[in-house]
Amino acid sequence: MRLTSFQRLALWTTAATYFLILVGGLVRASGAGLGCPDWPRCFGSWMPPASAADLPPQFDVAQFNPTLMWTEYLNRVLGVTVGFLILATTISAWRHHRHQPRILWTIVAALLLTGFQGWLGGRVVAHELAAWIVTVHMIVALVIVQMLLFVTVEAFGNTEDRKLKAIGWATFALIVLTLVQVGFGTQVRGAVDTALDAGVTRDLALGTVGRLDVLHRDLAFAVLAGCAVLSIWLLSRRAPAALIRWSLVVLSLSVLQVGLGAVMAYGSLLPAAQVG
Repeated sequence: MRLTSFQRLALWTTAATYFLILVGGLVRASGAGLGCPDWPRCFGSWMPPASAADLPPQFDVAQFNPTLMWTEYLNRVLGVTVGFLILATTISAWRHHRHQPRILWTIVAALLLTGFQGWLGGRVVAHELAAWIVTVHMIVALVIVQMLLFVTVEAFGNTEDRKLKAIGWATFALIVLTLVQVGFGTQVRGAVDTALDAGVTRDLALGTVGRLDVLHRDLAFAVLAGCAVLSIWLLSRRAPAALIRWSLVVLSLSVLQVGLGAVMAYGSLLPAAQVG
């Protein structure tokens, strides 16, 4: 069975939103959250300045860091792109699923929440990355991606093909497990930051987390196993080729995730590894 245009768009939008969250993790881990100290512009312009000499007079030259600036700016560009993808998905839902309120109103709510998330991003900058508002920003992002995942699963669940319905619910169960694992990971990261702030060296900071880190690692392997089982299941059920490709992408990312976790645990806490 071929995927409908809405199903393909919903999959792409959900994947892009996940990637945006990944990039957001890179921004946080690299300390680039204030790479552009104002919002929605960057150093007073819609395009970042080429050098410190191009800064408007109201900005301190010490604030200018090209690497951090472009990291944050590209994160914002990606955020706008995802916003347009969610808008396109909403329009497609109106065209193809207007009589299915679970799909239509969920994606409309996700679109409205995306607008709020954009405004919230500006508040994050205005509050200079205060911990409470960064946490709220992350929670809203996770709520949005859960809405998109729900819409995607519903789109497959509304087909008469029972095989695709089963795949949809299996995927939803794996998503829930992944979100729980992400929640543990956020707590581990918070505990590590607290240890670093207290003066603990980077090579010992992870050791202060205790059992929470063990649970986080166990869930990571559970997610990896779930991704592998789902890919094998899709292959054995001869699911649509697009679903099989996406499942293999997710499996590859899960392997990468576990690998980055090993780098963090036994190597270093470099920003690039912390994104995982």
